[in-house]
Amino acid sequence: MAKTDVLSLAILGMLAEQPLHGYQIRKRLGGSLGPFRALSYGSLYPCLKRMVASGLIAADDSDVADATRPGGSKRSRIAYGLTDAGKDRLAAELASSGASAWEDDTFDVRFALFGKTDSATRLRILEGRRTRLSERLEEVAEGLARMRDRHDAYTAELQRHGLERVEREVEWLDKLIENERSATRGTDNHTASAGDNN
Repeated sequence: MAKTDVLSLAILGMLAEQPLHGYQIRKRLGGSLGPFRALSYGSLYPCLKRMVASGLIAADDSDVADATRPGGSKRSRIAYGLTDAGKDRLAAELASSGASAWEDDTFDVRFALFGKTDSATRLRILEGRRTRLSERLEEVAEGLARMRDRHDAYTAELQRHGLERVEREVEWLDKLIENERSATRGTDNHTASAGDNN
């Protein structure tokens, strides 16, 4: 999934709750998603334009009172909302759990949308992310060993820092996976006991 597609997915997720103006989208993305903290209007508005052209969202020009203008005069602002095609696209994306869902560029966005994602898909994404990071741990550990052989203290320190960061994320993922499995078991047990009572 290219960065533009990740941004489109994040926007679809935001607009699933309610229509928003461009400024509101940028502010909410910046507040909830780390990778988008530095999101510029130069990235956002071309993406919104492409999404409107592809029929995923609709733009609504509306006059709104602007308190920053003298006398609270009205100015035109564009509110963006999901179309039926956008809702379908979001549902399809949320149901997918392929490798792109746990890559570095997309995982944060997918994780931010977990509240709209079913438990089985959440678990597959978390497990996929953990597998990917476990592979990375091996690569970083091998790189660290090679750096030690070369006696490059600064590069070795950078490798060690990367190793610790990945280890912390793996621990975090382990907890999330266990919580997700526990919640699923609790739901299954509740459903089974409800069936026994009937």
